Amino acid sequence: MRIYVDYDDCLCETARSFSEIAVEMFGKHIPYENIRYFELDKSFDLNDEEYERFMKKGHEPEVLLSYEETPGASKVINEWISQGHEVSIITGRPYSAFEPSRQWLDEHNLKNVPLYCLNKYGRDSFIKNSDFSLELEDYYKMHFDFAVEDSPKAFKFFEHLPNLKVLVFDRPWNREAVFPGPNYTRCTGWDMIRKIIAQR
Repeated sequence: MRIYVDYDDCLCETARSFSEIAVEMFGKHIPYENIRYFELDKSFDLNDEEYERFMKKGHEPEVLLSYEETPGASKVINEWISQGHEVSIITGRPYSAFEPSRQWLDEHNLKNVPLYCLNKYGRDSFIKNSDFSLELEDYYKMHFDFAVEDSPKAFKFFEHLPNLKVLVFDRPWNREAVFPGPNYTRCTGWDMIRKIIAQR
């Protein structure tokens, strides 16, 4: 099987770190469970200038390398690889974040998993003239059987794959999302994701 895995808040606890960064930079105390919107400027009530600085900070190499692994992620992914499944990590991070993102994967025993940077969210807005390693036209030529994703804003990238099973990693900002169809399943963690794929 071919499996798409998102990076932030599927592999690592990005939002929890951003919650700490918001306190550090702006004195805004928004606990993780209160992050109700994927759009962090809205969740943290930031103006455009603050949001730009906030996102740049969160994408600094030393910050990217500090993110905690989501429990069970590397164990399950390596199990899939050992079973012969093909796993691709497709992130909305710009290509300027590729090297530390790749290093983080290597340090978390995910050396054998390819990483692609896809412009999912138009993030050229905070890092000017960003490059991405995977163009949309090439992404749409890829086939997946399963996708692990937390962002409702990314669901549109699955419309070309009507048989795709989307495993939505449960996060506060997607709990009110209306799923596009019955092929979407909310998952509370990697153990549940592992069990669903093992049954296929």
